[in-house]
Amino acid sequence: MLRWASGIMVVLGAGHLVLLTVIRWDGVAGWVTRGGWAAVPLFAPERTVAGLDNSATFWAGPGSFSVPLVLLGCLVWHLAGRGVAVPAGIGWGITAWCLVGGVLLVPSPFFVGTVAGVLVVLAARKQTPARTRTPAAHVG
Repeated sequence: MLRWASGIMVVLGAGHLVLLTVIRWDGVAGWVTRGGWAAVPLFAPERTVAGLDNSATFWAGPGSFSVPLVLLGCLVWHLAGRGVAVPAGIGWGITAWCLVGGVLLVPSPFFVGTVAGVLVVLAARKQTPARTRTPAAHVG
């Protein structure tokens, strides 16, 4: 289950970056032609349509959820390979975030992220061993 969840996260994050690069190629290419450094200024002395478009391209791409989502997906993949349970809270957080994002931005692939979150929750419940208490050894 965790491998599927991580795959969904990586595909959503990477797909978002690829799609943005294809759709906004002129904006992304502009960062390279401007030398990269401070190509998207945080504070601009005067607001222009081109400046706002440049900022929107940044926040929709490398400044968005996509890079952390890919990294989280890679971490979950790695942990799944080692048999380490991912805490259910991570799954609940992903599920809630993707539900809110999906409701606010319809239609969107955010709802697919809820599947990844639910899979993490189910895997955590499946992998959590029942807690057993061992009687303490009495010395004396």
